[in-house]
Order: sequence, then C-alpha cells, then structure tokens
Amino acid sequence: MSVRVSPRRMAIQFGLWTLLAASYTLSGGLSQISEGQAPNWWRVGVWNASDFYLWMLLVPLVAWLGRQAADGGWKRFAAVHVPAGLAVALLQLLAHLAIFWNVCGPGRAPVSSFGGFLRMQFAYSYHFALLLYWVILVVLRGIESQRRLRDERLRSTQLESQLAHAQLRTLRVQLQPHFLFNTLNAISALALADPHQARLMISRLSDLLRLTLEERHALEVPLSQELELLRCYLDIQQVRFQDRLSTQVDVDADTVRAAVPSMILQPLVENALRHGLLDKPEPGRLQIVSRREGAQLYLRVDDDGLGLPEGMAEGLGLGNTRARLKVLFGDAASVALARRAEGGTRVELRFPFREYTAEHAA
Repeated sequence: MSVRVSPRRMAIQFGLWTLLAASYTLSGGLSQISEGQAPNWWRVGVWNASDFYLWMLLVPLVAWLGRQAADGGWKRFAAVHVPAGLAVALLQLLAHLAIFWNVCGPGRAPVSSFGGFLRMQFAYSYHFALLLYWVILVVLRGIESQRRLRDERLRSTQLESQLAHAQLRTLRVQLQPHFLFNTLNAISALALADPHQARLMISRLSDLLRLTLEERHALEVPLSQELELLRCYLDIQQVRFQDRLSTQVDVDADTVRAAVPSMILQPLVENALRHGLLDKPEPGRLQIVSRREGAQLYLRVDDDGLGLPEGMAEGLGLGNTRARLKVLFGDAASVALARRAEGGTRVELRFPFREYTAEHAA
C-alpha cells in the first residue's frame, strides 16, 4: 500500500537530514582544526551530504520493510531485518563511497583506485551504515506505533460517541410514548365531560406532535426551541387544569441559545403536575427558571404542590433525565430533587453551557 507524503512533511524531512549533514560537517571540520590541519570543508561537506541524503532516499524502503515484519513477532522481525539491514547498509555504503570518490577523488588517502578506497573505508563506514539502519528503523516503528495508538484512540472515541448517541436516542424515544399516553389519557377524561375542551386539547396536541416530529432526530436543541415545545405542552395542561394552574417562565436572555438535550424539561414539568399539583385542591403555581452560572447552565423547575411523597421511587421522567445528562456530560452534570421550604418540590439541573450549533443536532 502506497503512502502519500505531503509536501510539508517532505520539507520537514529534508530539513532534518540537512541539519544532520551540516552538524556532522561542522564536527568534521572542527576535528581537523583541533588536529592542526586546515579544514577541507568541501570534502567534509560532500562526504556527509552524500551519506545522509542517501539515507533520506532509503527511508521509504526501511519503512516498507518495517511494515512487513510489524505483526509477526520477534522471529519474523529478525528474519526480515537482519538480512535486510545488512543488504541496505551495504547498498548505501557502496553508493555513498562511489559518489564521494567520483566527486572528490582520493584526496590525501594513500590509494589510487576505488577498490583500494573501498577497502580502506569499509569497516568504519559499514558499521556506521548498519547503525543508521537500525536507528532509522526504531524511529519509524516508534512513529508508526504512535500513529496506530492515535488512530485506535480516535476509533474508540468515535465508537463511544456512537454508543452515547444510540443511548440518548433510546432514552428520548422512551419519553415520547410515555408523554403521548398521558396526554391522550387526559383528553379521554374530557371527551365526555367537556367535548369542547377535549377538541381544544387535540388541537394543542397536534402542534406539539409537529414540533416533536421536527426534532425527532435531534439530540440537542437550543433552549428557545425546548421552551417552545414546553409552551405547547403547558397549553394542553392549561386546558386540563383551567384556572387551577398558573405558570411563570423566567429565562435569562443569555441562555436562550444554550444547547440542551431535547425534551429535557417536559418530563420534569409533567412530574410536577402529576405528583405535586394534580391533587392539590387550591390553585397551584409552576415556575421554570434558566440562568448561566459561569461555565454551567442552570435549569430549575419549581412547584408549590403537595410535595414529594415519602419513600417515592425515582420515576421514568427523572431517571431518564439523569441518565441522558450522564451520557452527555458525565460527572460535569448534576440533577438535584428536593422539597421546598415554602412547600412543593424543586428540581435543579446543572450541566456545561455550550452555544448551540448545527453539530449538536446530529
């Protein structure tokens, strides 16, 4: 499989090999000066440039050899790289010495032929070539392992995200039939006693279902849209409760664009009506509040109803809300349910504040 290398990456690689060649050239020249000789920068430069640039050209071959033995254990690794290292190092050595001999000649070396020059340089140069082969191989395998680890983490993150989305959709789907059943139950109760009010509730229900279907795939919506859906739901309940119910929506302007899980408020309001206000003989009051508290969004649903029954288990609405926030935000979200000192129940939600974008709907 061919791997396309970007121009930027090629430029970085060329720069690194050039830096190595320049560093070794400077070291060689300074070594000659320290020995009391006049430095021959041309010969030292050609020697190191031809050496390192040849290795730069051989890097793709070393990388390919590294991939061939990547998944076969130590026996396969040794079977591939011991002979490959010897062969590649020999190939690089011969090319390096041939280039240098043809460009610079023997210089002060006591030889008159390329064969003699090869015999003179072979031991040191072959040892250095073998060492560079293994250094390049180790570096390339380290980079490849890091890339694989990064890809695995990315795949793991994507799978976790897909699982979280599936869980959220499952939890949201649980709410819709639960809510619809309760609303139809209320309409059924009015169908004989007050047909006009029943028809009015059906009209409100059609508006609510339209909004619900429009966002059926949305995991998160702007708070303003969530409040619109809640208003339709409260219109239905207003028909049911008549003047026994008053509502107050206290929403800060800087929170209306906040991203919130779709249908996050409706089950909390439904709980307040069913368990707090439905059996209350006198008129009741419901309040919905939103505030921004630093990096968090604060939502609250208050009622002045009969309060929580003793030993009441967490129902579908509240349990579903807690589970959805847990999937989306983990420990950064909280759900608190408590009795109000002045009577009734309070539910408080806190989770990270995020401006709504189209990505939240996916």
